[in-house]
Amino acid sequence: MTWVAAVARLRARREPGVLVTVATVRGHAPRDAGAKLVVGQTEAWGSIGGGNVEAVAIDRAREMIVASKQEPELIDFALNDKVTNQHGVQCCGGTVSVLLEPLAVVRAVAIFGVGHVGLELARILARQDLDLHLVDSRSDLLSERRLGVLADAAGQVHVHHTPLLPEEVLAELPPGTHVLIMTHDHAEDAALCDAALRTTHLGSVGLIGSAAKWVRFRKRLATEGGHDEATIDRIKTPIGLADITGKEPATIAVSVAADLLRTFETERF
Repeated sequence: MTWVAAVARLRARREPGVLVTVATVRGHAPRDAGAKLVVGQTEAWGSIGGGNVEAVAIDRAREMIVASKQEPELIDFALNDKVTNQHGVQCCGGTVSVLLEPLAVVRAVAIFGVGHVGLELARILARQDLDLHLVDSRSDLLSERRLGVLADAAGQVHVHHTPLLPEEVLAELPPGTHVLIMTHDHAEDAALCDAALRTTHLGSVGLIGSAAKWVRFRKRLATEGGHDEATIDRIKTPIGLADITGKEPATIAVSVAADLLRTFETERF
């Protein structure tokens, strides 16, 4: 398996890893600069030459995974019989520098409702390295032509057309997914809020709307949904930055995206 495919596999599994690259070589070494190895929690793909260099790199990579370390590291190796190694002698005669780059689990965001604000928000979030799930009960809003503005997305966009029960998508979302509820229908929003509070693997849950809307929703979640106050408080509303008050869809989207990115900065992932 190529290192590119290995990185893609870790991303698809939502597992952390480390990309190990031979950065520089002086003299003789088992592999040339540029050789790569991908290290996961229990597996590794590729090779940077075997022996002590590779074994030490794998050990350190797994320590970085356990510690959720995000900063890259550079390790230098002297390949001669005068050096005491953890995993045997390599006496090629050269020196090698190995770069270890953490591959974090990408974040996931689900936007329920891809109307005017939802699409503007998707355009912003698609520029981030994340998995973006777009959910709507209206097929015309998810057409290839309308979503063509996301064609150059840096992240991966997943489209879910749910004509009947959009809340069913919640169970399919990756662990830690941040959910933003902004559909065209208050009844649909209410059902999503109730379902989101019953779905334990989600990240933050945000609801767009007015204070009056939230008063009605909060009462309904308590009386009809049977949720306690602490559980209901998982839902953040209004979403966005309080000091950005513009009501244009693009302005609201910028505010919501900025608020979400701030949430990303404070969570340990």
